[in-house]
Amino acid sequence: MRQEAISNEQPTATPHMPYGHHRLEWKRRKWGRSSLWMVALLAFLVILAPALPAQTAETGGQPAASHAQPATIRGTVVDVNNDIVAGATVILKGPGAADRRTLAISNTGSYEFHDLKPGGPYQITISAKGFVDWASPTFALERGEYKIITDSKLQLAAIQTTINVSPPEEIASQQLNAELKQRILGIFPDFYTVYGPSAVPLTAKLKFKLALRTIIDPVTIAGVALYSGFQQAADTPDYGEGAQGYGKRFGAVAADGATDIMIGGAILPWLLHQDPRYFCQCEGTTKSRVLHALSYPFVAKGDNGKSQPNYSSIGGSLAAAAIANAYYPESNRGVGPTFEGFAIDTGERMAAALVREFLLRKLTHNIAHPE
Repeated sequence: MRQEAISNEQPTATPHMPYGHHRLEWKRRKWGRSSLWMVALLAFLVILAPALPAQTAETGGQPAASHAQPATIRGTVVDVNNDIVAGATVILKGPGAADRRTLAISNTGSYEFHDLKPGGPYQITISAKGFVDWASPTFALERGEYKIITDSKLQLAAIQTTINVSPPEEIASQQLNAELKQRILGIFPDFYTVYGPSAVPLTAKLKFKLALRTIIDPVTIAGVALYSGFQQAADTPDYGEGAQGYGKRFGAVAADGATDIMIGGAILPWLLHQDPRYFCQCEGTTKSRVLHALSYPFVAKGDNGKSQPNYSSIGGSLAAAAIANAYYPESNRGVGPTFEGFAIDTGERMAAALVREFLLRKLTHNIAHPE
């Protein structure tokens, strides 16, 4: 301690050294000690310097990554003709499950994904109804990148159409089976009416099936019994009174109907290639519909689809009236009663056609093909 204090004092002159030399020596010693400290400090800094940048990079690396600029992806969904595809679904698949995003495209067709982490891999998939799904190659994103997808053009999907072609005979059979379920108020048969233009011509077998099914229908038989009762009350034809007279009238009415239906609705339509059914016009002016209905006994639809004289209906009525001479009483036979029966039958057909045209469609259940 004492020596340090003495050494820090300015030197004093001695008899052997002049005063100026003593002061110069003191300054040299003091500068030497200061230089030594500076050299030591510089050496320490040189040793420490390589560690500082490393530490800065190490400690500053995380903040730089956490504050990295997010990326953006943008695109427009179009087809191969560059027309906008609206209603598509765009899915972005990222490096993790949390990076998966889904967008429903509006009418503009544009989509955009924001705030995406740099890196990858990323992939865009696009799907739209009627188009083949599209998927982009995988790609990576740079920091702050604004990536535009330009090649997302959707192609139309191939459409597979299966057409089951059935033979006309099978179609006609199916249609007839449906027509045989048509009933007025769900009770009375309406088998001979077609409510629509798509009916297929009947085969010969189907024409006979339709006629026979109408003859044996329980409601038809009940109608014969009721009409025979009216004749019994009017005492016509001249079969007499009582159960015997009613039985004969019942047989005559049944025979009249069966021969008319079978000849005019099956045999002649088969031979002449005509359709025995009534085709409801069901639309148009009232006048045109009335004329259409009144012409039914005289104008038929051929199996070729063309209108032609209704020889089947006229021939069936005349044949039924002529055959009736074989079992009617002698007082009810002859040319006059024959044509009288034909006229009555024709009038009944016209009246029935008018009812079919304007009323029965509203009352008929299970219409087969109401186009």
